[in-house]
Amino acid sequence: MNIKEAMRIIHDENLQGYNMNELRDNRENEVVLRHENDKWIVYVTDERASKITNSQDTYTDEKEALADLIDRLRADKVLRKL
Repeated sequence: MNIKEAMRIIHDENLQGYNMNELRDNRENEVVLRHENDKWIVYVTDERASKITNSQDTYTDEKEALADLIDRLRADKVLRKL
């Protein structure tokens, strides 16, 4: 998976609450993807827009990081419906 494919999935499945390497402060309840020092970092924020403890995973492969991002966004979509 690449960024273009991930964006297609996000659009097709109407996934919400993500930050894909945007240069801005975190927002509340979002899944964040950052690319820093040749590593991909994925984590989740809470209702105060703070990184949730133990939610961060680090990848050297972009495909794995994007797959994790999509999985977390899908799980978030299920939780939003509850």
